[in-house]
Amino acid sequence: MIRIDKLFKDWKEFKLDDICLEVEDGEYFVILGPSGSGKTMLLELLAGIWYPDGGEIYLNQKEVTTLPPEKRGVGFVYQNYMLFPHKTVYENIAFGLNVRKIDRKEIKNRVAEIMEIFGIAHLKERMPRTLSGGEQQRTALARALIIRPQILLMDEPLGSLDKKTRDDLIQELKEVHKRFKTTIIHVTHNFDEAIALADRIAIMKNGRISQVGNSTEIFRRPADMFVADFVGVENILAGTAKKDGKRLTNVYTGNITIFSTEPMEGPVHITIRPEDIILSCVKVETSARNVFNGKIVEILDTGAIIRLTVDVGEPIVVFLTRQSFLEMELNIGKSVWMYFKATAVHVF
Repeated sequence: MIRIDKLFKDWKEFKLDDICLEVEDGEYFVILGPSGSGKTMLLELLAGIWYPDGGEIYLNQKEVTTLPPEKRGVGFVYQNYMLFPHKTVYENIAFGLNVRKIDRKEIKNRVAEIMEIFGIAHLKERMPRTLSGGEQQRTALARALIIRPQILLMDEPLGSLDKKTRDDLIQELKEVHKRFKTTIIHVTHNFDEAIALADRIAIMKNGRISQVGNSTEIFRRPADMFVADFVGVENILAGTAKKDGKRLTNVYTGNITIFSTEPMEGPVHITIRPEDIILSCVKVETSARNVFNGKIVEILDTGAIIRLTVDVGEPIVVFLTRQSFLEMELNIGKSVWMYFKATAVHVF
């Protein structure tokens, strides 16, 4: 559905450089990155608001690199909604159909249908200034979707909403995507949105794509230090990797040696997800290649999950359920055994 090939745009103070992406037909694709990484600029290039200095954009195998926005079949929803202040909710939603000179009866039916989907039928005579943030966003989404675009672009669509409204809209976006099967590209810096909605995720940094993959690939196997740090990987250790001839890689951190199944040599970083680590108060027999003894140096109660830091020569974070934590009677300074498999160690 969407192919971006070596896209380049120089705004003097910032540039997008060598952007290559493919988004499948009907896919919910999230572009995730910090502020200033170029996410919005990429959306605006896709929409035709800007033209690139190099590269090509294809929609449905047709090059649209220099086509104007109205000829691309793309809907756009900005974070600040951009509703017409002098038009009612009904008039805002119907605007795109009126411009296309759709039959008046069909307009009425389609507006009624989409307002029902977003639960805003009772607001049809209201003006935008009288709406809450969530109501404005639902109106903006309805206006974008009613023209049945091939592609819907959304720039931080949930960014200014409270948590309850955001959670509700995430569920509504899931239903809308399932119902209309529209290809969606959703820009955000929020991890929860990305995990909840995305079929695949692209991580952006300084105008370039750092990694593309599903949520498991991105969060469990980051491609580089930036991605690992940005997505909040808890355990990132530097070391030197060496193959041991037994399908394993030894990574020496300067204090301990950690085994991985990923082949690598030389200076590396490794990541270990806290949920992949097992703790016990006594040493037990296990098939795990990584076994360490250490002391608990920090305990953080986050509610259902307890976050422990264990010093095994390197500080390593472990997650435990509250029930397991209480049953093990853990406290600061207590000696524990730590186990994790070589397959749980990602090397980059």
